[in-house]
Amino acid sequence: MLVTSPQKGHTMKKLLISSLLLAAFSGAQAAEVLVVLSDANHLDLRDGKVFSTGFYLNELMQPVKKLLDAGHTVTFATPQGPAPTLDASSDTDAYFGGDAAAHAAHKALLDQLALTVPGRSPVISLKRVEQIGYGHYAAVLVPGGHAPMQDLLKDASLGALLRQFHADNKPTALLCHGPIALLSALPQAQAFAAALEAGRTPAKPADWIYSGYRMTVISNEEEAAAQGALKGGLMKFYPQSGLQAAGAQYVQNQAPWTSNVVVDRELITGQNPASAPALADKLLQALR
Repeated sequence: MLVTSPQKGHTMKKLLISSLLLAAFSGAQAAEVLVVLSDANHLDLRDGKVFSTGFYLNELMQPVKKLLDAGHTVTFATPQGPAPTLDASSDTDAYFGGDAAAHAAHKALLDQLALTVPGRSPVISLKRVEQIGYGHYAAVLVPGGHAPMQDLLKDASLGALLRQFHADNKPTALLCHGPIALLSALPQAQAFAAALEAGRTPAKPADWIYSGYRMTVISNEEEAAAQGALKGGLMKFYPQSGLQAAGAQYVQNQAPWTSNVVVDRELITGQNPASAPALADKLLQALR
């Protein structure tokens, strides 16, 4: 079922009914997908600088809309449960291939869900997800934006969830900066992240469940090209380097900013914002 706040119940029930009707007509079996977002509205940079951020509109809403249109239901969660933050820089036609109508449709769905509205957001905490039971969810999706670099990479509750999904071989999809959250599955995630943030290269862990997996994430090349967006700030480390340090086999696209989705066992990763539609399609295939 869709998790709702009381104030938003009527709208969310309509979305649920629509999803179930679509599933009935298509013959598809509806699944519940857990979407995990960051609590953070900023990223701490080097030299004490701070970059305002959150999730990217298209990286969240293109997969969510495809899931709902296919008849599936969605639960939104963050580590602590507050309404997540939209990165305002992503709220443009450019991330929808210049299609103003597509941009408007996905933004309207976000507004309808009231996801970012404090007091009305349907978001629940990862502790509540654990109480409901990981078995309740068929798949997990972690969109990007820089925010996951602030908290998800070292969140113990997310690490527990990912380890269970790995054990159960359930589809685990992450996009752009989102794959950095895979580091949370390390037994010593806090220490590993601290080393990366301090500019050190930590020893490769022997007990990372994703060691040797083929995966992608926004590339060092793309991060360097987009550095101007940080307004003079510098990231403490790049996610590609962080995942490789942990034991990932990194797979990069041939041209920067083009779509690239990598599937290895239960793991589905997308490299950048342009990869959102293809990642959603791969997740839908895995749910069949």
